[in-house]
Amino acid sequence: MAMNKIQFQAGLSLHEFLHQYGTEAQCEAALFAARWPHGWRCLRCDGERYSCTHNGRKLWECLDCGYQCSSIVGTVFENTKLPLRTWFLAIYLMTQSKNAVSALELKRQLGVSYKTAWSIKHKLLQTMLLREEQRRLDGRVEVDDAYLGGERPGKRGRGAASKTPFVAAIQTNSEGKPLYIRLTPVAGFTYEALKQWSAECLSSTARVVSDGLGCFGAVTHTAAQHERHIVGSGKSAVQRAEFRWVNTLLGNLKTAFSGTYHAFNHAKYAQRYLAEFSYRFNRRFDLAAMVPRLLRAATTEPLPIGILRISETGN
Repeated sequence: MAMNKIQFQAGLSLHEFLHQYGTEAQCEAALFAARWPHGWRCLRCDGERYSCTHNGRKLWECLDCGYQCSSIVGTVFENTKLPLRTWFLAIYLMTQSKNAVSALELKRQLGVSYKTAWSIKHKLLQTMLLREEQRRLDGRVEVDDAYLGGERPGKRGRGAASKTPFVAAIQTNSEGKPLYIRLTPVAGFTYEALKQWSAECLSSTARVVSDGLGCFGAVTHTAAQHERHIVGSGKSAVQRAEFRWVNTLLGNLKTAFSGTYHAFNHAKYAQRYLAEFSYRFNRRFDLAAMVPRLLRAATTEPLPIGILRISETGN
């Protein structure tokens, strides 16, 4: 059996990571380069003239308007009391591990409290989510309905109160190989919910392949084509060639979640955990580049803890 080049790529070793980001000065320089690749600009007046000072952390002062800021202002790291080395190590662990890393494992690896580890993880998860929300799948796209949870007693199947429904979608290339995925929670498998999903997740030139579930017909409001297959139920249904990759995707997702998370509040945080899996999958072709890429994404906006704890359903 031929070796899978993607699975066996070198990635970024711990030794290489420490060589690049092992000191606070190196992390500060990397963050500065990620924020201002073309040189420092004032966040208030967009001026370019500055002087440097210190106030526990390096500060840049605009010579035009007098505004002062550090490299962490306006980023995910804003107001942190942790060294940047701790944040960079969290980024490394969350991007280079084979599966995911739980908040409990982050607590142990980073040497921080569980509350702090949870905050770090969810800030980085939300950063991944904001990136993945911009993705539109194109070309041939396999879709399927799926659920998180559902082990509690009560109603079974679609509509069970203990389940969080989500749409699994995977784009394949001209050779039939998987390219990109979207894993998106939905209010339910209704026509209106799938109409909204398709508007947010599909390109107008996408060709959707689905089973016979009626709500998938809504994708034609966005996608160019919709190909339906009545698959029935049982083992033969999940072995259909038309859905090879979406079924493989769901199997891998189940394995990754069960192997990393004993439990999490999927009713509130499903979107983030699914986005983490998607983020890693969609950038799997270059593991080493995931650290600087997530760092750049983390410089976009601050994420106060209050926002992180707001339910995605608005509750």
